[in-house]
Amino acid sequence: MIRLFQADDHAIVRAGMQALIMSEPDMQLIGEAADGVEAVQKIAELQPDVVLLDLQMPRKGGLEAIPEIKRVAPDSKILVVTSFGDDDHLFAAVKAGAQGYLLKDSSPDAILNAIRDVAAGRGALSADVALRVIQEMGKEPKVKPADPTNDPLTSRELEILRLVAQGLTNQEIAEKFVVSERTVRTHVSNILGKLHLANRTQAALYALREGIAGKAEHNA
Repeated sequence: MIRLFQADDHAIVRAGMQALIMSEPDMQLIGEAADGVEAVQKIAELQPDVVLLDLQMPRKGGLEAIPEIKRVAPDSKILVVTSFGDDDHLFAAVKAGAQGYLLKDSSPDAILNAIRDVAAGRGALSADVALRVIQEMGKEPKVKPADPTNDPLTSRELEILRLVAQGLTNQEIAEKFVVSERTVRTHVSNILGKLHLANRTQAALYALREGIAGKAEHNA
């Protein structure tokens, strides 16, 4: 069961999302808020699996709320669902730690699939959004894993990064390597630290940009 929390200042949007979630046997809406301050307070108490977060809200906007949510509920995944499709909001949300970014005019199926992807530890970006993020990240200075001036990724970390980019969860990666899920989480944490990335979505985009996603497996 995926436990969801929704933060949106429009009652009609919340009602529509609630009806959509109630139609799914593997999802449960455990709380909602109409502004960012209320959202952070309730999320800290409820610890949902996934937060559906609007960006434009009274008292505290979604972009301000993301780092606070990550602090009070570090295991909660954040899926931004907004009407803002501009680059400034998109890149700011992803860099702040959002695992997914959808527009409110996305289809019900796209929203449900994104919720399940984010809950499973995968990123959720629509195709056009993902392309724009990749293009933007391509403008930034690249930090090569093999750059001797940086802490290089090990061959196992490179392989795990490749699988993350392909959408595999920690559990699936653990089964592939016959190790514990905790071991995989440690590897992912090390990868994010070495590459100075905030989450798996950024790691996947990095791997795609660097061509790591399609590289052959290592035996390390």
